[in-house]
Amino acid sequence: MNRRDFLKTSLGSAAMAATAGVAEARPNLEPAPQAIGMLFDSTLCVGCKACVTACKTVNGNKPTIVGEDLQWDSARDLAPETFNVIKVYTDGNQLTKDSEVDGFAFEKRSCMHCVDPGCVSVCPVTALVKDPVTGIVTYDVDACIGCRTCMTGCPYNVPQFDYDNPFGALHKCEMCNQKGLERINNGMMTGCAEACPTGATLFGSREALLDEAKKRMALKPGEVYNYPRGDVRDPSSYHEKAVPEYRQHIWGEKEAGGTNVMHISSIPFDKLGMPPLGERSFVSISESVQHTLYSYMALPAVVLGGLTWLVKRNTDGDDEGGEQ
Repeated sequence: MNRRDFLKTSLGSAAMAATAGVAEARPNLEPAPQAIGMLFDSTLCVGCKACVTACKTVNGNKPTIVGEDLQWDSARDLAPETFNVIKVYTDGNQLTKDSEVDGFAFEKRSCMHCVDPGCVSVCPVTALVKDPVTGIVTYDVDACIGCRTCMTGCPYNVPQFDYDNPFGALHKCEMCNQKGLERINNGMMTGCAEACPTGATLFGSREALLDEAKKRMALKPGEVYNYPRGDVRDPSSYHEKAVPEYRQHIWGEKEAGGTNVMHISSIPFDKLGMPPLGERSFVSISESVQHTLYSYMALPAVVLGGLTWLVKRNTDGDDEGGEQ
């Protein structure tokens, strides 16, 4: 058997198995019944990074110092010790906040706690788990085998692997509700939302946060609005500010099946670094294809059958040639 025949038969057999049953993608998962989340309003963020400091304090993470002259946390991106970070959009002369042209804006990066999370789907040992009630995605270091497959399954590049740890470990925002911390279960809010002075990071139920985001979309630019701070369900704490001109788009309402952490902004989300995602969850497609192809080990069986047939055919031909 030459290499060309082997490859042709292998690919042909795999194609036969794939077309034997057409995979129909399952529906996107629905948000958890009591889904908890956060709303980040880029127009309210002043870049103070109180959320970054609070997150590190709550989680016991060390500050990131870049360069010898800096004496404060200067994290540029997510890392094993940085679970949320503030990034900056700039254009032209950067004079006007929340202006796409000649302006600047702040954007937050952290785990989005997807409704249909890719990291949970691809993890072979269930080290990443989505809470069936709150929808929060948490990580079990004791179950993790360090394969880092979750890093490829996340469209937001959130899971961060600690390569300096000889035992290996993944790190990401767990909404302050991981084992041993569990602020949400104890009636508290996330550290970043609690520390934010303007309400740019707002905590609450996904349903209440989505209602608040839609309410802001309908406000008239220029009118004054009392933006709630901390918990969206607590009207006692607010930040008074004139309404900007929002993009009529709530990131995370529908992207890839939706997320529990949602964003609103005056700047297009592609310019803020968000990935190009449709409404269909990648997980709903990939899981359906996998389950169809590998149901009862159909694909390996068909491929093996094709190779067996090819070997037999070539062997029979050799025997016939030897008898002549």
